Formats: sequence, structure tokens, C-alpha cells
Amino acid sequence: MTLEEERRRAGLDERAVLLVAGLADLAVSTVGSALDTVRGALHRSDTAELAAEAEHDLLARGRLALDRYAAPPPAHLEILARRALARQAADDE
Repeated sequence: MTLEEERRRAGLDERAVLLVAGLADLAVSTVGSALDTVRGALHRSDTAELAAEAEHDLLARGRLALDRYAAPPPAHLEILARRALARQAADDE
């Protein structure tokens, strides 16, 4: 497998994870309204555009959900160092 194929696969894997995370977040927060939206979408003539917008929204939701839940906590020592510097600056004034 070439480097380009590996990158493409990694990109597809990331998109899949983002889509799944977006779907999970959407399902938890708005199950009822999502069903109403789907029922309404079946009667629309611009279903392809609506599906493309939905995919875009799900990717964005997935990215936000992963950022919210998968972000590492701030470094404890870094927080302490910043507080010490702020305290020192306040004492110098």
C-alpha cells in the first residue's frame, strides 16, 4: 500500500468516525425531531441536496462531539505554572 493510499484510508476512517459520532450525538439529543425531519424529507423534491446538507451537518456534529468528549484534560502542572506566574505578576505590581 502506498503512502497516498494510506492517507486516503486514514481520511476515510476519520470521516467514518466523525459520521458515527455525529449520528450518535444527533440520536441522543433529537430523536423525535429527527424522525419528523425524515418523514418530511421523503416528500421533498430536493432530497439529494438535503442528504448532502445532512452529511455535512453530521460531519460537523461528529467533529464537535469528538472535540467535546475526546479532548485530553489540560495538563495539571501547566495550570499550576500559569497560576504561579499570574500570582507573581500580581505581587510585582
